[in-house]
Amino acid sequence: MATGPVQLFRLARAGFVLAREGAFSIVAVEDLPPSAAFGVRVARLLERRRVRVEDRGARITAALNRLGPSYVKLGQFLATRADVVGQDVAEALGKLRDEIEPFGEQAARETIAHNLGRPAGAIFASFSPPVAAASIAQVHKAELIDADGTRQTVAVKVLRPGVRGRFRSDLATFYAGAGLVESFDPSMRRLKPLAVVDILARSVSMEMDLRLEAAALSEMAERTGGDPGFRVPKVYWAQTARDVLTLEWIDGVKLSDREGIIAAGHDPREVARRLMQAFLRHAMRDGFFHADMHQGNLFVDARGDVVAVDFGIMGRLGLAERRFLAEILYGFIRRDYLRIAEVHIEAGYVPPRHAAEDFAQALRAIGEPIHGQPARDISMAKLLTLLFEVTELFDMQTRPELLMLQKTMVVVEGVSRALDPDFDMWSASEPVVRDWIEHNLGAAGRIGQAASEFGAFGRAASRLPALIEHGARVTAQLDAATRNGIALSEETVEAIGRAEGRGNRWLAIGVWVVAALLFYLALR
Repeated sequence: MATGPVQLFRLARAGFVLAREGAFSIVAVEDLPPSAAFGVRVARLLERRRVRVEDRGARITAALNRLGPSYVKLGQFLATRADVVGQDVAEALGKLRDEIEPFGEQAARETIAHNLGRPAGAIFASFSPPVAAASIAQVHKAELIDADGTRQTVAVKVLRPGVRGRFRSDLATFYAGAGLVESFDPSMRRLKPLAVVDILARSVSMEMDLRLEAAALSEMAERTGGDPGFRVPKVYWAQTARDVLTLEWIDGVKLSDREGIIAAGHDPREVARRLMQAFLRHAMRDGFFHADMHQGNLFVDARGDVVAVDFGIMGRLGLAERRFLAEILYGFIRRDYLRIAEVHIEAGYVPPRHAAEDFAQALRAIGEPIHGQPARDISMAKLLTLLFEVTELFDMQTRPELLMLQKTMVVVEGVSRALDPDFDMWSASEPVVRDWIEHNLGAAGRIGQAASEFGAFGRAASRLPALIEHGARVTAQLDAATRNGIALSEETVEAIGRAEGRGNRWLAIGVWVVAALLFYLALR
């Protein structure tokens, strides 16, 4: 994408705001090329004095909120890419919360009328001012009346007016910035900044169609219907459209309010355990998980169940990735570092040119310190972070789905430890991990895998006669076409002649230009 003056101006403005809020103070200049290090030092001269006493999370949050919703979303996304921005910056960005000023109630009513074909007053018995607002949408409390006269309290999520146009223009600026980074510092190309913006663009485009969020909620409800201690809100499809999502209203206590959870009669330690086990079930059993499980999106209802909302960002793992994750965790538990190394190489994540024994030695440096610590002091999220740092030394390619899993695990573990300072990650996770391993890596799992592979072979074999017949037909047609040589139509011959003529003309022109240039140089 070309970088025009408008994009350059926007980049300059963003750089100025980031500099004023002290965002560049988190950059380690010793790791940068000389030109980039000089630019960071100049930017730091623009810092406001007060930002030098604030923590890095506050600086980045202030800067990105000043720049607007697109930059808030960019910051949240980069929190999942420690491989791009570094672990310290990713942790700081992880503190960024998507909370901005709401837009007017009248604008929300107009969006509802445009999307649902009727005024909000004709659809809802009551409709409140906004109760929560984020960069892409805001939420209103409303009531629906059923056919039997029963009133249902619902949450109505309405897309922010003009947000698509704003994101389109800001994405153009992000593309321009990524292109400049690649141009001025070729070493940054290995981090694929343009690919990072591509993934952000796809993620945001999905978030801006609330029907897709409704579909994610529906799928999660189907997968978790029988799970203990976890549920999701019901979707009201008749009152849902591209820019409007209507859900069951959740009366509960946010997981950020530990005292409120205790006052409501719930044990925060049990809530923490339920949250972690629910997340691992979704990731390992289903391969489909909520990828934005911060405290603001999680509630405890009257029954003590964890209820998740805001399904705009979802993560998916294929069966191969789930097996990979389970074998890694199981390998660290058994201290089988060679097997962990072999799993990486078998999955194609680490190139086979690296010796499994060398990789196992590096993994031992991660695993051995863990076994000397109390279980409650061992962080599974930290383990995965260290693992990804080591795999970079062995040329492991970036795996976006695993990075999203790691980021979500960091957040979920943090929420659990806020509820229970002595939270034991391993004892909470062990039943879920063990169950998955027994069903998928044990004897039953291998029988199921063999049956699946046999079924795939049977399906391929059933198509074999059709493939043979098709191959024979193509062979006969090719034989007939070439028996007396390949014949070309008059139109084809003329087209080839015209193309050849154009090529010869340009070749002749090029030869004369070169000859003239050589003659001129000889005269000089």
